[in-house]
Amino acid sequence: MSGLVDPDDFPGSKRYAYLDAANITLMYRGATEAIVDWQRNVADNGSVVLYEAVESGVFDDLHRAAARLFNAEPEDIAVGSSATELLGSLAWGVAPEAGSNVVGTALAFPSTMYPWQRVATSTGSEIRLAQGVGGPVRLDDILGLIDRDTAVVCISQVEYGTGQRFDLTKLAEAAHEHGALLVVDATQSAGAIPINARADALDVVVSSGYKWLCGPYGAAVMYVAPHLQAGLEPGIVGFRSHNDMWDLRADRLEYPPSARRFEFSTMAYGCAIGLSRSIEFLLDIGIDDIHQYDLKLADLLIEGLLARNLEVNSPRTDAERSAIVNVSFPGTDPAEIAAHLSAAQVVASTRGDGIRFSPHLYTGEEGVERTLACLDEVL
Repeated sequence: MSGLVDPDDFPGSKRYAYLDAANITLMYRGATEAIVDWQRNVADNGSVVLYEAVESGVFDDLHRAAARLFNAEPEDIAVGSSATELLGSLAWGVAPEAGSNVVGTALAFPSTMYPWQRVATSTGSEIRLAQGVGGPVRLDDILGLIDRDTAVVCISQVEYGTGQRFDLTKLAEAAHEHGALLVVDATQSAGAIPINARADALDVVVSSGYKWLCGPYGAAVMYVAPHLQAGLEPGIVGFRSHNDMWDLRADRLEYPPSARRFEFSTMAYGCAIGLSRSIEFLLDIGIDDIHQYDLKLADLLIEGLLARNLEVNSPRTDAERSAIVNVSFPGTDPAEIAAHLSAAQVVASTRGDGIRFSPHLYTGEEGVERTLACLDEVL
């Protein structure tokens, strides 16, 4: 065993000390095989195997898997090619009007906020970003930006650069108190941190598949709360947008009374099938168990970094931490550190002025120890 899993399920874990799930995950082998098998089958047989009934239900497994992941129902889930695509369609559907505002953070990954900025240029709404001054953004600074004119609070549950985790329950309470929606980008948390969309009263949750979900590029999921499903008109539409997708008339458009209204066209369907397999695999292990295991690895890493008098930039309180660990190397170019790690087949990313480590369930303790030994060499 390597980490929580059989190394054969993540072949790359045999070659690398892989601490880069926040960038690109090692993909679950069962997902890879499902994608390849699907693509080969369609390549060899075309519409003999991908006929109308099959295409209609091609997302069904992923609807069910993502519903379990977010503690929701299958009809609450929409499938897309990327989190950005889904957020873009959602932002145009909400279309905050002139005089309203959208609240986020300046440290969020750009794709979390760009869709809202694009809509704001057309509607005249305001974008408000809480600033991280010399470190992570304070939750109180986000809450302080929310007022009676706030239409949307859009937050990454875990910030990609520092690993800071926000309290979604408090954010939902503050947003709803002012009549706003809470939209959560869970790309850096889904698969590594338990998410209960219903219990936490989340309005929308979106996640790509190629990070902590151990899935592929080309597939993403979005939870839309039941109270929103009938009222939102997607910003991107296509033949799948109609309630009966094979009733191919261009003179009407009746949306499904579910989150499926955000599914608009063909895509790399095999990627959606692969993502369903990876989510099912993680759920069978247990997201709670994965979360605790990842934090244990982060603890081991942080302990070693602090023992070497290095600067850990990520929050370390239970309320704010995740398995993402950002560390600075005073007096040393982080690119030089990253190059040395890469040469030793230790995989991490440069982010800002430091190196971002992000171990996951396929990373064993020996991978962390190998990382620390490699740092000893370069330092």
